Amino acid sequence: MIYRHLLPLVALLLIGSEISLSGNILVLPGEFSHWYNMRVIVDELVARNHSVTVLIHSASPSINFKQKENFKYIVFKVSTEKEEAEFLWQNFINSSMNETLTGIQTLLLFWNIMSEIQSYLESICDGMLLNQELIASLRESHFDVLLFDPVMPCSDLLAETLGLPLVMSNRLFLAYTFERLCGQLPTPPSYVPAVATQGHLTDHMSFIERVENVLLYVALTALYKLQMITFDKCYTKITGKPTTVCDTMGKVDIWLIRTYWDFEYPRPLLPNFKFVGGLQCKPAKPLPKEMEEFVQSSGDDGIVVFSLGSMVKDLPKKRANTIAAALGQIPQKVLWRYTGEKPDTLAPNTRLYDWIPQNDLLGHPKTKAFITHGGTNGIYEAIYHGVPMVGIPLFGDQTDNLFHMKTKGAAVILEYNKMETKDLKDALTEVINNPSYKESMMRLSRIHHDQPMKPLDQAVFWIEFVMRNKGAKHLRVAAHDLTWYQYYCLDVAAFLLSIVALVTFIFVKSCAWLFRKCCRRTSAKSKKE
Repeated sequence: MIYRHLLPLVALLLIGSEISLSGNILVLPGEFSHWYNMRVIVDELVARNHSVTVLIHSASPSINFKQKENFKYIVFKVSTEKEEAEFLWQNFINSSMNETLTGIQTLLLFWNIMSEIQSYLESICDGMLLNQELIASLRESHFDVLLFDPVMPCSDLLAETLGLPLVMSNRLFLAYTFERLCGQLPTPPSYVPAVATQGHLTDHMSFIERVENVLLYVALTALYKLQMITFDKCYTKITGKPTTVCDTMGKVDIWLIRTYWDFEYPRPLLPNFKFVGGLQCKPAKPLPKEMEEFVQSSGDDGIVVFSLGSMVKDLPKKRANTIAAALGQIPQKVLWRYTGEKPDTLAPNTRLYDWIPQNDLLGHPKTKAFITHGGTNGIYEAIYHGVPMVGIPLFGDQTDNLFHMKTKGAAVILEYNKMETKDLKDALTEVINNPSYKESMMRLSRIHHDQPMKPLDQAVFWIEFVMRNKGAKHLRVAAHDLTWYQYYCLDVAAFLLSIVALVTFIFVKSCAWLFRKCCRRTSAKSKKE
């Protein structure tokens, strides 16, 4: 009877503990696949009884904000219109796939587009941080932590304004620029490639390749600093004091890196860098009935899944016909996510879909290969399910991503602008019929699954860790407090060289003095004789 009276009290205590563990989280997501990746974390945080508020701007080209979600949206106004932002991103994609431009023309066009994107991103910073009503409202919400994607500009500055600890969701950039310059991540150029330029730099480099790698680090660092001048000015204007991106980005408590050792080359990490690659991956669910019937009709030949990601909706007609002709020459059935005009060369074995359940298709037992642009999300779904790939990189880090998979024996890479029908057909035939690709991918899949904690659980744990401990500054290296010459101990080297030079100088002078004295004595003795 006594125990029966205690049960309500125990239940109340348990409920109270659950409430006390729930947090209030502010989220600033990126666009397109970046949002898809972070959305997985957001949904899991909500499922664990946390209150989540997603802050987005009015010109977002990919996030359709709905108040019916299980989390709250706050939309702030920016000077850029949504149509302008959509055109800007589409222009960026089109320029990456333009086959008619020369190298210099491509570089100039890319630089102009990046300048326009910087202006667009600066308008987001102004709309967010100069909106005093918004800042006051966010302060009144008493958030515990800010989770952000670096594609969303000035997120770090907002966290500093609100006094919040920071958790970043990120894919290691080319030359590890943010991580190296702002996060103090060690990147020895002797075995950490800056970028897989022209598909040959790995963690095992010859002397000439190491020379190239060092020059790449220097060039990409200079390019990054040049691009950041605008943002540094923006940060200074908003804070009212000299401030750089690295000043605030270096205060990030936890860096959630969207890769893992199944993908990365072995390299040094810091205590506040945590791998969460493949956090969106999960077991395959049954396919829609019509799609399942098409898949089953493939028989023993199986199927090929084809998607170029969420940003690429169509292709130039000539390129689409080249691809469709190649797909028509393989015995497998093909499910192609494509919303453009139907190619003239489309064969009966290929079906076009506005949308496909990519994870479920990659997990289907009849799937033989995956044609992909090389986005991190798609690569990890392929690793999770053990599906070898044919990669057609288009822009950004996609070439680097796919080259990692090629060096691990799990992918063949084709150049988008140079690819012919025969090239794609041969690549698919090689990946499907050569068992080494499947074996290599299954080895990576086993490594991915053999972790002490699932990637999504890992991501949520560290967000909750930061909330519980009001940050994670104890994991932040002291390198953040050093100047560049102190970091490389150049001041120590200069001091020691000065000591050596001084001792050498004194020694030489002493020897010279003794020599002259001895000479005088010898000369005086000779005269006396």
